[in-house]
Amino acid sequence: MKYKNAKTVLPDRLLRELQQYVQCEMIYVPGNGEIRTGWGESNGTREKYSSRNNEIILLYRSGVSKEAIADRYHLSECSIKKIINCFKQKEFGKVMR
Repeated sequence: MKYKNAKTVLPDRLLRELQQYVQCEMIYVPGNGEIRTGWGESNGTREKYSSRNNEIILLYRSGVSKEAIADRYHLSECSIKKIINCFKQKEFGKVMR
C-alpha cells in the first residue's frame, strides 16, 4: 500500500468534505470489490518467512539447539519456540485428519 497526498488525487470539493471528518490523519480507503491478497502475498514477505521457518524446523530436527538457532536468525528463543510449536500443531492437525 502506498501513501498518497489527498490534495493530489481528490477533487477540491471531495477533499473539503473529507476534511470535515478527518484532518492530519492517515486513513485506509478500501478497493471496491477487488479480491484482496493476504498478508505478505503481494510483496513476497509471506514466502520469505515461510522459507525461513522451514529452515528453522530442519535445523531443530537435526539437533541444533534453540539457542543456536535464535543466534543464527537474530531471533529470541521465545520466537524460535513459537515457530517450532506452530509447526508441531500443524503436523498434529494433519495426523488427526
